[in-house]
Amino acid sequence: MNQVMDYIEMKIPAKPEYVGVIRLTLSGIASRMGFTYEEIEDIKIAISEACTNAVHHAYPKDEGGEVIVGFGIYPDKLEMMVADSGKSFNFTQTKNELGPYTEASTVEQLAEGGLGLYLIETLMDEVSVSNHSGVTVFMVKYLGGERENHDTSITTRETN
Repeated sequence: MNQVMDYIEMKIPAKPEYVGVIRLTLSGIASRMGFTYEEIEDIKIAISEACTNAVHHAYPKDEGGEVIVGFGIYPDKLEMMVADSGKSFNFTQTKNELGPYTEASTVEQLAEGGLGLYLIETLMDEVSVSNHSGVTVFMVKYLGGERENHDTSITTRETN
């Protein structure tokens, strides 16, 4: 089924003080879509974790890198992508390159990404991570609590 998607992309400096701008934007988008207050808070925590991880780990200190955040807005779900490569992405193409969601070892993920990735996995309905030319975290939250119908595991795709 081909759904209509609205797309919003933001580029922020890789500095902690700009993560709040992403949270505010997300809050506006999710509220407009009809997510509950609790769901919006969960999504804000997840996107904050992904952005904070990019800010703290992507670039050497004072290098002045950028974080790209994309929001794919559908009638029934919100898809979010956070990338620290500093490059804009073709949202649909990047999403497809991440591949299908398959079982992954959570223990391995925790070792790589720490508690943040575990928290993201817990709060979101689908999560996928790629470390091809920087790290990209892809997250999905369904409207109306459709979580039980969807795979909640993390997929990691490493490309060297």
